[in-house]
Amino acid sequence: MTSIRTGAGARVPGGKRPVRVLLVDDHVVMRQALRMLLESQAELEVVADVENGRQAVQAVERVQPDVVLMDVVMPGLNGLEATRQIRRIAPATRVVMLSGFVDEDQLLDALRAGASGYIIKKSDISELVLAIQTVHRGNSYFSSALSEGFDLAEVLYNAKRPDQRSGADSLTPREREVLQLIAEGHTNQGIANELYISVKTVEAHKSHIMSKLHARNRTDLIRYAIRKGIVRLESVEEGEGMLDSEELAS
Repeated sequence: MTSIRTGAGARVPGGKRPVRVLLVDDHVVMRQALRMLLESQAELEVVADVENGRQAVQAVERVQPDVVLMDVVMPGLNGLEATRQIRRIAPATRVVMLSGFVDEDQLLDALRAGASGYIIKKSDISELVLAIQTVHRGNSYFSSALSEGFDLAEVLYNAKRPDQRSGADSLTPREREVLQLIAEGHTNQGIANELYISVKTVEAHKSHIMSKLHARNRTDLIRYAIRKGIVRLESVEEGEGMLDSEELAS
């Protein structure tokens, strides 16, 4: 359920406006907990909270937040694609990805999508606030835990190298949306209805996606989407009863 609340322009001590934050997470309890934690900070103002990437893009247009705290894997439109769209329509809005886990590919994808920060969900509130304030000032922020497993300087360097872009980075924004909906088990007609396009257009997108990802069939597309963190395995299992979950996860 979407929750929108426009602030009245309150100011924190010193006369500065609080940082306006949009929360995006498909788990209601997580979203409510984050809202309570952030609203306890005088220097922050939660202007909206929504449950998926598509709602996030719409909310950014309506409430124009300073920072978006974005979950990575969500149904319909994932956090990575939502970040790409937000950065196009609102370049001044910064995005911090919020994830329960991270691998190098996912971190690279987030940076290439335009994220300014990456926070692990086990981080405490002080680090979360610091991340929001840091990206709002125009800098990057990564969870301290990431420095233990990654060479962040190298990751940042690789994220800026065009010759390293492949896979989902080679897809158009519409193709990435279609890929996620395919992986979630939607039919061609269902995808057409969701995106307000024709079935023939969906089929053309699917053909282009398979060619770019060197996929032989729909199962290859689903396996790729799971591996890249575009969808959760459980989301696929709900929409694809005929496919074996162990085969998809392999």
